[in-house]
Amino acid sequence: MKKLQTMFAVLMMSGAVLAPVVATTAFAATAASEQQATQSLVQQLSGIKSLTAQFEQTTKITNPKVVQGNKGLSAQHMNQTFKGEMKVERPGKFYWQTHSPSKQTIVTSGKTVWIYDPDLQQAVRQSLDEQVSNTPALLLSGNTSQIMQAYRVTQPDQSKLYYTLLPRNKEGAFQSLTISFANKSPSLMILQDSLGQTTYIRFSQVKLNPSIASSVFDFTPPKGTDVIDQ
Repeated sequence: MKKLQTMFAVLMMSGAVLAPVVATTAFAATAASEQQATQSLVQQLSGIKSLTAQFEQTTKITNPKVVQGNKGLSAQHMNQTFKGEMKVERPGKFYWQTHSPSKQTIVTSGKTVWIYDPDLQQAVRQSLDEQVSNTPALLLSGNTSQIMQAYRVTQPDQSKLYYTLLPRNKEGAFQSLTISFANKSPSLMILQDSLGQTTYIRFSQVKLNPSIASSVFDFTPPKGTDVIDQ
């Protein structure tokens, strides 16, 4: 289960699924063109210099036939909700800490990614290379030009601030990403992966552009921690 949790946290980081975040209406929605959708999303992201929030992350099985081939997953695991806090500062700085039902910290200052599991007394150290930076976390901690190079942007309803992004690289870990905004800040992200799973990440207590100490994004493994380089 920790492996599954880590995978989705990393997807959010370096830089997070697809279900439309829109209410049923009697009127047909007017979709934006790709250019209009891109400009609208850039406008939303340009106002975010830093961000803090609480989150709840839940993964559900959307294609049981695909998931059946992965014996490491179970319905019980899929329905668990993980809670924690996130801190972001653009460009490239990200802090993601899960505190229940298990603890894990993922942090980067823009060069090295640390994934720390206190229960296992283990820390994984990774380089923030091109492959990692081509993941959904670009939305919150990356730069706008890279985001537009990595994704095709759609806006199903011009009157609503939610966007569906499709990765240009078809070999990535996810198939689609939806992000919804409220009060100029992200309120929901939904990732759909190629394994038949959908992950919902809901944000609350969001603070836009707060001052964040630079030390938040620095990590030093506690004494006795087993460090693994990948």
